[in-house]
Amino acid sequence: MKEIDIADLKRITELVKTKYNYDFTNYAMSSFKRRILRILELHNLSVDELIKRLYEPSFLDDFLNEITVNVTEMFRDPPFWRVLRDDIIPAIMLNHQKIRIWHAGCSSGEEVFSMAIMLREMGILDNVSLIATDLDSNILENAKAGVYNLKNMELNEKNYIRYQGTSSLSKYYKESNGKAVMDKTLVENVSYRKHDLVKGEVFNKFDLVLCRNVMIYFNQTLQNEVLKKFHESLFKYGYLAIGSKESLIWCDIASKFIVVNNEEKIYKKIKD
Repeated sequence: MKEIDIADLKRITELVKTKYNYDFTNYAMSSFKRRILRILELHNLSVDELIKRLYEPSFLDDFLNEITVNVTEMFRDPPFWRVLRDDIIPAIMLNHQKIRIWHAGCSSGEEVFSMAIMLREMGILDNVSLIATDLDSNILENAKAGVYNLKNMELNEKNYIRYQGTSSLSKYYKESNGKAVMDKTLVENVSYRKHDLVKGEVFNKFDLVLCRNVMIYFNQTLQNEVLKKFHESLFKYGYLAIGSKESLIWCDIASKFIVVNNEEKIYKKIKD
């Protein structure tokens, strides 16, 4: 088993920050270390060899792919999706004909397709514009393609049934060579963009921002900065949904939100 110390981790983060302007210095250290060790194992590298490889821009995408976490599924946490469908989206629709939604850290796109399926079943997909962003350009291409392993669809189907969708998930994809190819018409209103939550600017205003199970990999300083950006990115009375193990109770902008659903970690912006 390879080992790595704090000084080595620092060398790696400083190189990536200086050369490519990606800042991992405020990532949760234990998680970051695990991912670096995985890269060393995967590519059979020593720390010094990894640092040498990082001078090759072509290697950077492989590196980012491993560092950023891409484990996801459709309709993950089905009760969350029921609350979105039954409470949050109707509340937004009361005041808006058109809705703007941001999936921040969209990974390989399962959450975006879940949203699109839900909105289509609600009959309002055409009234919604969605922006899906991620730091990793490879994973964004996967999200755009909407092609998934067929075996993953079993879990996705179970989630969809627990969510109580109005049809069957199989209605939304075709099988081809052991893959599930999603219906592209679902994501016609989706704009996919590369965006760095750490260093990226606030680029628009939204009615709903979803950033679920991304911030658990950041330390508190970084979580605080990212939550400030989300606050700025929301219209007044817009909603923020974060992961089940995340919270904004402790952060600087906590008083500018109210808790709408504590179980599902959904908050509403009440102050600019």
